[in-house]
Amino acid sequence: MDNNIATIEKFYSAFEQKDYATMNSCYSDDIPFSDPVFGFLRGKETKAMWQMLCTNAKDFSLMYDNIKTDDNEYYTCEWTASYLFFRTNRRVINKCKAFMRLKDGVIIEHSDAFNYYRWCRQAYGLIGLVFGWSGFMHKRISLAAKNQLLRYMKSQGL
Repeated sequence: MDNNIATIEKFYSAFEQKDYATMNSCYSDDIPFSDPVFGFLRGKETKAMWQMLCTNAKDFSLMYDNIKTDDNEYYTCEWTASYLFFRTNRRVINKCKAFMRLKDGVIIEHSDAFNYYRWCRQAYGLIGLVFGWSGFMHKRISLAAKNQLLRYMKSQGL
């Protein structure tokens, strides 16, 4: 088996178990990460995000599959997380596609893509349905997510 695919499987198997320490061991120290909610993170922020999400996850499950590469450096993986969104206690089923760059069995770049409007409708209900498409709401949610992450990092001494 491709060593990089083994790393991706290790990452998502750990995510299934909410094992952020193992997830973070798959990353380079200065790992850049981005997604529609948190925006761009790097290094400690990226690792703290997974720690915060895994620690606070309620009624969480994850499935992943379809790991692909064309060149043994850039990989994609499809994954779906189901959880209760902490702010509203609403069920979210988030279908994502991960884009990763690996070198020597370590993830050195990672971004996740998903339908932000669909996520927003699930997470915020009627408010998400009406305003979830707007840049204003997107900015508010991203700012709140980053602030939550910074508070979490401070509370954990990270």
